[in-house]
Amino acid sequence: MTTFDDLEIWWVTGAQLLYGGDAVVAVDSHSKEMVDGLNKSSNLPIKIVYKGTANSSKEVEAVMKAASNDEKCVGIITWMHTFSPAKMWIHGLQQLHKPLLHLHTQYNAEIPWDTMDMDFMNLNQSAHGDREFGHICSRMRIPRKVVVGYWQDKNTQERIAVWSRVAAAWADAQDMLIIRFGDQMNNVAVTDGDKVEAELRMGYHVDYCPVSELMEYYKNVDDSAVDAIVDEYFELYAVPQGLTKDDKVIRNAAKAELAIRACLVEKGAKGFTTNFDDLGTADINDPHFVGFDQIPGLASQRLMAEGYGFGAEGDWKSAALYRTLWYMNQGLDGGCSFLEDYTLNFDGKNSSILQAHMLEVCPLIAEEKPRLEVHHLGIGIRKAQTARLVFTSKPGAGVTATVVDMGNRFRLIVNDVECIKSKPLPKLPVASALWIPQPNFEVGAGAWILAGGTHHSCFSYSITPEYWEDYAEIAGIEMLHIDKNTTIENFKREMRVNEVYYMLNKALK
Repeated sequence: MTTFDDLEIWWVTGAQLLYGGDAVVAVDSHSKEMVDGLNKSSNLPIKIVYKGTANSSKEVEAVMKAASNDEKCVGIITWMHTFSPAKMWIHGLQQLHKPLLHLHTQYNAEIPWDTMDMDFMNLNQSAHGDREFGHICSRMRIPRKVVVGYWQDKNTQERIAVWSRVAAAWADAQDMLIIRFGDQMNNVAVTDGDKVEAELRMGYHVDYCPVSELMEYYKNVDDSAVDAIVDEYFELYAVPQGLTKDDKVIRNAAKAELAIRACLVEKGAKGFTTNFDDLGTADINDPHFVGFDQIPGLASQRLMAEGYGFGAEGDWKSAALYRTLWYMNQGLDGGCSFLEDYTLNFDGKNSSILQAHMLEVCPLIAEEKPRLEVHHLGIGIRKAQTARLVFTSKPGAGVTATVVDMGNRFRLIVNDVECIKSKPLPKLPVASALWIPQPNFEVGAGAWILAGGTHHSCFSYSITPEYWEDYAEIAGIEMLHIDKNTTIENFKREMRVNEVYYMLNKALK
């Protein structure tokens, strides 16, 4: 659906003319070599474009304005090769509206002990200049990521890569439209929230679309298009004996997928929500019936795999977060999915949580080839047979995340989890994952509940907490991380301190 191919990260090197023109030429040469080396390393997902040295306030302001207005640029990397007086960065930083990474590195890896003279010292002052730049960013309260390390080291490059993916996902969110087909499930607090504040803070916009409007797309689906999608189902998935391409439920599932995709494409939406209480004309036995025979689970599963954000029961925050997660996850091993805490398994140290949903779990996390199955689903306004992909997730470490509206701020809650082998569920034909929240079931689940975490979350095998930390920094929202070192005592203390911080921050504004 989307790649990073057309995106850029801009690199700006800080310098000044105090040391003469020859020094600036050397700074420029070193910078070009470093940018070229980073691009050739194969460790960065987005091309870095060198934008030259900034030697004055006007030059800084010009490049920052240009970055803010360039659609291809998703972020800025700054590096102070030599001493760059930070007052000349003030006006430029005020103009910057893209994510910022401050790289504290050096052209040469080691000090040339035997040959170093004052000319070398004057030219190679990253240890000096980066602290000057860091001070003005802190003075101005500029959110940014600071990466410290030699530019040729893989670890340094990987940290830049993490931020690059987050910056790209942030850019993607700034024109993200989430469509809600129907409203949210009645009286559910955790999936609700302030849509205006979400757009102000995180960029995405949420619109309502009546299911009756979606049904116009449903009615216009061509039979040949349904044939093509059904052929794809039977090619990609394991199909039980007796299930044929003429099966009405399978064809209805394909028709639902085509209708939703057509609607999303026409509206330019990047995500959607559904609600099992709003599926079109209510009476399935009506000869003029136009609607889904049940919740469009198979469609949601496949659209998630394509990159569309999804949230069940009207959960627009999860739909937006999943789109961001999928976008960051492009090209990485493992997969990602929307999931729901379903039921608990108390088993001592192996106590775990079954993650599933009625139907909507993304096949990107499947351990084996998903099975295309049709079963009855007795929930919502319509009890009927419906198609779905059935599988269990891969074992392995992963991270799950959710966003909640705390009234005075958005809170991002992140939990390290360990997916373990699940037992067969012969009478519960759904896709599922089974995990132990870190540091253990009692503390992990307890901290999540104390933080006000949702029963919906967005999970990935590849996106680490560092990605979410960068995302929270860019968005200016709170992040709580539950990991192997978490204790309930310290977690509660952190939440209390955060509460005071955000209350004071709001009062000072």
